[in-house]
Formats: sequence, C-alpha cells, structure tokens
Amino acid sequence: MASAYIDLYIDQGTDYQTTFDLIADDGTPIDITGYSFHGQIKKSYYSANANATFTVTVIDAANGNTVISLDSANTANIYPGRYVYDIKMKDSSNSTSRILEGIATITPEVTL
Repeated sequence: MASAYIDLYIDQGTDYQTTFDLIADDGTPIDITGYSFHGQIKKSYYSANANATFTVTVIDAANGNTVISLDSANTANIYPGRYVYDIKMKDSSNSTSRILEGIATITPEVTL
C-alpha cells in the first residue's frame, strides 16, 4: 500500500476531524484490526518538536475506516501558516508504514 498525499485545511481554534479509508492497491479495504496509529503536525520535516499530535480513532477496523482529529484547544495553539504532517500505522509485528502525508494549512481565527 502506497502512502496517500492529501492536503489538510484546519481552522485555528476549532475542532477538526476527517475520515479516511485504508484501501489496498486492488481496491479492497484493508483490515486494520490490531494496528496502532500515530500522527503529528510539524512546521518542517526537520523540526524537533511537533506543533500538534493527531488523535486517530478506528471506526470500522475490518473495512479500514479511521478518523483523525484535533480538538479546538490544540488547533488554537497552532500559529497560522503551512505545516507538514503524516500519519503512520504499526501492525502487530511492529512493522511501521506511513499511510497519509501532506501539507496542513492552519487558517487564522477571528473570533476568540
């Protein structure tokens, strides 16, 4: 399975959530039962610290359905601008794959 490249647009100071399905190259859903997930937003690929860490929730493991999210307290603390992000998954044998990556654009809030 290749990593998907998708740009995210996140409004500062709001709850953010998006759903994605893990699909094999042949078009069938990937069963992610027993997998763990981790994802971060950083200012650059070389930044030592993350600006935010995604919560990744498995909705339907048999069909590869997941949700990545950030709550409003987290998005409020990210300065507006362009960032990089990725989501990785680890299977039961500790094999890690990057499944999603791209640019995360944080748009500034007006109402506090």
